[in-house]
Amino acid sequence: MFEYLSLINEMRVGQGFLSVEETVLLSQQGITIMDPFSTLVSKRAQLSESLLIWPNVTISVGPRGSLTIGSQTVLHSGLRIEANEGSIEIGCRAELGHAGGFTILASGNADLVTIGDEVRLNGGGSVAVKAEIGHGAQVLGPISVQHCKLGAGGSHREPDPDKRGGVLKGCGVARHLEIPAGMVIQAFGDFAQAPLRPQTFFHPKLS
Repeated sequence: MFEYLSLINEMRVGQGFLSVEETVLLSQQGITIMDPFSTLVSKRAQLSESLLIWPNVTISVGPRGSLTIGSQTVLHSGLRIEANEGSIEIGCRAELGHAGGFTILASGNADLVTIGDEVRLNGGGSVAVKAEIGHGAQVLGPISVQHCKLGAGGSHREPDPDKRGGVLKGCGVARHLEIPAGMVIQAFGDFAQAPLRPQTFFHPKLS
């Protein structure tokens, strides 16, 4: 058993990840990792306390990349965060990768992906290259998001839908779009061809 663990650690460390034991010891920082064997965490990642990391999550940071994740964020199974170059900044109390995983990628030196507090990125999509996902904004579904700005607002718990952060929902490709707070684009293909609507179109205000 110890021989196998040594081989596993050799491969992990060789790719810039923490060993299994080092991954377990993240609990001393208040980070909960449900399965340290299936969880890969880069030695270069800057993680805050009170993270919850479910099995099969990869957090990868290259020699010229940077990554920070704020406190109380939940990383669901199937999530891959990769900052080979450039920078990824993730805020607090975000929910990432529920219902199908998610990919957050910065692969070029000039790439900057910023994800605000209380953001939801769920359903198998991706955010890459340059993107600004403001406080409370949401990407829901297998959507490829690049060069987009989702306006900051309240979280999905905000009672008034038109005060919530901007939303993309559906599936397809979203590039070079700006979705203000309180607005949403739903599409099944090219998001540039779909209308921008108030969120009350889908979630009427309670009387």
